[in-house]
Amino acid sequence: MGKVLIIGAGGVGSVVTQKCAQVPEVFSEITLASRTLEKCKKVAGLLPRAIRTSIVDADSTEQTAALIREVSPDLVINVALPYQDLSIMDACLETGVNYLDTANYEPPEQAAFSYKWQWAYDEKFRRAGLMALLGSGFDPGVTNVFCAHALKHYFDQINYIDIMDCNAGEHGHAFATNFNPEINIREVTARGKFWEEGVWKETEPLYIHQSFNFPEIGVRQMYLMYHEELESLVEHIPGLKRIRFWMTFSQEYLTHLRVLQNVGMTRIDPVDFHGCKVVPLQFLKELLPDPASLAAGYTGKTNIGCMIEGLKDGKRRKYYVYNVCDHQRAFREVGAQAISYTTGVPAMVGAKMMLTGKWAGKGVFNLEQFDPDPFMEDLARYGLQWTEVFPE
Repeated sequence: MGKVLIIGAGGVGSVVTQKCAQVPEVFSEITLASRTLEKCKKVAGLLPRAIRTSIVDADSTEQTAALIREVSPDLVINVALPYQDLSIMDACLETGVNYLDTANYEPPEQAAFSYKWQWAYDEKFRRAGLMALLGSGFDPGVTNVFCAHALKHYFDQINYIDIMDCNAGEHGHAFATNFNPEINIREVTARGKFWEEGVWKETEPLYIHQSFNFPEIGVRQMYLMYHEELESLVEHIPGLKRIRFWMTFSQEYLTHLRVLQNVGMTRIDPVDFHGCKVVPLQFLKELLPDPASLAAGYTGKTNIGCMIEGLKDGKRRKYYVYNVCDHQRAFREVGAQAISYTTGVPAMVGAKMMLTGKWAGKGVFNLEQFDPDPFMEDLARYGLQWTEVFPE
């Protein structure tokens, strides 16, 4: 039915490619491209069907556009670095191809991820008659759809949303990140931010925390952070009074992170080292384990979901929807840990929504702007079952 060009062959890119290959009636032709051809070939070797592989520097709009013209896809799935979102979007506009990603743009020189840069492309995509779907991972992505699903089926008005992300897995390393170390550490060390009563409020990084009893995991400490889906949900869920994002961390992880910050290893500005300019965080990234290498020995589970409160028929209602993903089960299926799996499956599902026409439009969109039902159905069908409860 459709041809896709997947850009990025890391842990998430591997999952996206494998899941697309499982649905040949939708993804009739697949090309996987990355800066490193060997990574693409390694992924291709995992598949039961042939795909094409190629090299591309996604920082270059010119190179990316040339590859798009060569492949002639119906959709570009961007699972490269967030720094490359705009160059890939520019290439899609230049070549007249629809676009999907899993994380919003972040400028390399500042830790300030926001949708403003990509939302500014809305008029360009509408004029070109193209669709761009932003943030089709889990958080953002599935969490956005969870909120749209709740509003459609269980609430007349949503007032409070708490998005809660818990990884209770064990990988056996003293310190490692579950996805690109540079992006991960920039995100975790940023100031906390949440929306309440019409204004954004900021906190010191990881300053506010509380415990929560996560199903199938148990009680964990979770810390308030800023995450990009807050920005879009504030725009698209009417009646909100407060929305927050929480993530769990072990004390061991936080201690390592604090030490790295104290000695300057999380800095993103260049420092002079023997006449060379070195960005400390980029150097640290080279020393830390590749997140994809964690998969084989990763045990435990993740739990990501939304606690939602609001009104239905004039009465207060509380609703909790979540997914639990097992690291070892994910590894057995696609050779990846659960963090990559929970991002890769929704990327495939979002692409399927676009290629089948279940989600369609001209411009730049976030997932909560579309009918959640077909996405929720496919999410469970392709490996991420979800549970919903109504707490007292």
